[in-house]
Amino acid sequence: MDTQEVLKFADELVFTKTGKHLDNLQEAILRGTVQGKKYSKIAEENNCTEGHVKDVASEFWKLLSEELGEEVRKSNFRATIERWQISIISSHFGKDFVQINNVNVCADTLHSLENLHLEQLSDETSNSNNVISTVRQDLGDMPDVFSFYGRTEELATLEQWIVEERCRLITLLGMSGIGKTTLAVQLVERIKDNFDYVIWRSLRFSPTAEATQRNLLQFFSNQQDTELPISADEQLSQLMDYLRKYRCLLILDNVQMIFKTGQFAGHYKPGYEDYGSLFRRVGKLSHKSCLVLSGWEPPIELVALTGENTPIRSFPLKGLGVAASEILREKGLVEEDSWQDLINAYTGNPLWLKIVATLIRDLFNGRASDYLKYNPLLLCEELKAILNKHFERLSGLEQEVMSCIGSQVEPIAPAKLLEDIQLSPPELFSAIQSLERRSLIERQTQNDETVFTLAPVVRQYVKDQYYPSAE
Repeated sequence: MDTQEVLKFADELVFTKTGKHLDNLQEAILRGTVQGKKYSKIAEENNCTEGHVKDVASEFWKLLSEELGEEVRKSNFRATIERWQISIISSHFGKDFVQINNVNVCADTLHSLENLHLEQLSDETSNSNNVISTVRQDLGDMPDVFSFYGRTEELATLEQWIVEERCRLITLLGMSGIGKTTLAVQLVERIKDNFDYVIWRSLRFSPTAEATQRNLLQFFSNQQDTELPISADEQLSQLMDYLRKYRCLLILDNVQMIFKTGQFAGHYKPGYEDYGSLFRRVGKLSHKSCLVLSGWEPPIELVALTGENTPIRSFPLKGLGVAASEILREKGLVEEDSWQDLINAYTGNPLWLKIVATLIRDLFNGRASDYLKYNPLLLCEELKAILNKHFERLSGLEQEVMSCIGSQVEPIAPAKLLEDIQLSPPELFSAIQSLERRSLIERQTQNDETVFTLAPVVRQYVKDQYYPSAE
């Protein structure tokens, strides 16, 4: 992208809006953004603080957002400008000025941008490193999201990993209802302009790896490849070519549906092992795309490859904090001073809180304190059905460990678990690892010793299942 043309375009917008041209720092921020520099580097080069650069940039992006009629940020600035290059082509021939959201911009500037863009297309086509200028999306499997609570830090972290650090594969993990899919939807909306392709696929109905790869290749080829590779390995090789050639964001939701039940976490069903090859190659081979896997448990082969300093990351999603109060408010609950106890009891899980808040509204006139008087914790049928699906996936060893931990009032150490149940250390440790990966047990530290416990709702479910007469 030619920096001078971008500066000229931005200067026209700013001057028309404010009557002033870009100042030195605004120009430096634009130059640095186009060149991929961080705010800290821009600050260093301009003898000012990073905080000041961020403040000026924030106001500048806001101004551009207002004039262009869409959100502009540092992370999507280049993609936004490229999209405007395309959109203006059909609107300005033969005109001295072009109107963009009620702002008249000099057509000479736009002609220059258009010519620049056409030159880029020609160069990129001849070099085979094609970069398409408009985002091609296939979000038919992506659900609608009608409410979103908090998660500002989580979104910022994921955006940093994907846009700035160029992670290749991210696993977004947590129990059902915790908000993985909702967060992923918000993430797509936030960063999609940084990609040439954005594709969302659900694995809810357990498609094979070959079916998924074929489906992706058909979309990448614009449904034109009538003779796609037959074998899964050949399909994967062609898919990797697309991931290298273009900047793609792929989301595979409900990844737990391709794993076995009755086994430790992350082991594939018979006939689904080719997904392992897909995930390994996407994670380990060099390319410029990102695959996000969302589900209850991670693929087993990715566990050892995941790390803070690798392009393969894991993001276990925790419950909502204070933001969960908004759910209770929307459900019509009263007595806000008792809400935190309710949130803690249901570990901030948005779906669980919506279920129990509905019960409290209908049976207790919205008074959480009246509901919390009941001990043990009440589990309605809807919540039991959700937890049943998780427990049906457990191996026999995992069920033994859950039963033992659930019977304890206090968190329990591995040494005590070995005393209480007849398992060898390798069996116990493997079961604990698997349960952690499923987000079913919580690890804590007490007196420099690692101990394990269950969330209150999960503990009550275990007691109801294994010790129904104990209450």
